[in-house]
Amino acid sequence: MRLVIFDIDGTLVPGASSEMRFARYLWQVGALGPRQLLAFAGFALRYLPRFGKHVMQKNKAYLSGHEYGHIVELARRFVADVLVPVLHAPAVERLKAHQAAGDTVVLLSGTPQFLADALGEALDIELCIGAACCTRNGRFTPAPPRRHPYGPTKIDAAETLASRAGLPLADAVAFGDSINDAYLFRMVGQAVAVAPDRKLSAEADNAGWEVLDPGAKA
Repeated sequence: MRLVIFDIDGTLVPGASSEMRFARYLWQVGALGPRQLLAFAGFALRYLPRFGKHVMQKNKAYLSGHEYGHIVELARRFVADVLVPVLHAPAVERLKAHQAAGDTVVLLSGTPQFLADALGEALDIELCIGAACCTRNGRFTPAPPRRHPYGPTKIDAAETLASRAGLPLADAVAFGDSINDAYLFRMVGQAVAVAPDRKLSAEADNAGWEVLDPGAKA
């Protein structure tokens, strides 16, 4: 049995990110109003000096004021109705093969935890780590996430998942699509670049990592 770590955006979810699609879904169902839009804009202005080019990835203020349980329920409907039908078939096929082989498959992503959990439920995956958005008294706040697995910080989250699974990270398999996944790829026993971006594709060539569906982003 091995630990198998799947990234979500660009790996299981092709094209626009799961979070961007969810924000669009919230708008369509009338769950985004002036409060959320102002909070989103305010976050970008306030935190641009701190987060620089990553400020939009840190910006979860569009959830501001919403009750946590309500968003979790909307996330479940969104994943079932919108996300599952468009999942990247070659990546899902490999995920199912690992599950059939008895491996412990986990999700690790910078998408919000409630989206990672909803996708995990749809794919029969118990262990998921995503971004931990800030809440107070059961409602989301406009503050930056308490945890945001991205780039090198994915390694800490992967070690947490390995500890929970009781399996060594050094023997794990990791699937990802971006050069930001290369930090984790260097820590595991087997790396699979899924529809990789140009930088990860070059890195995979140099490192001898497997490339799955190489032309998907061409």
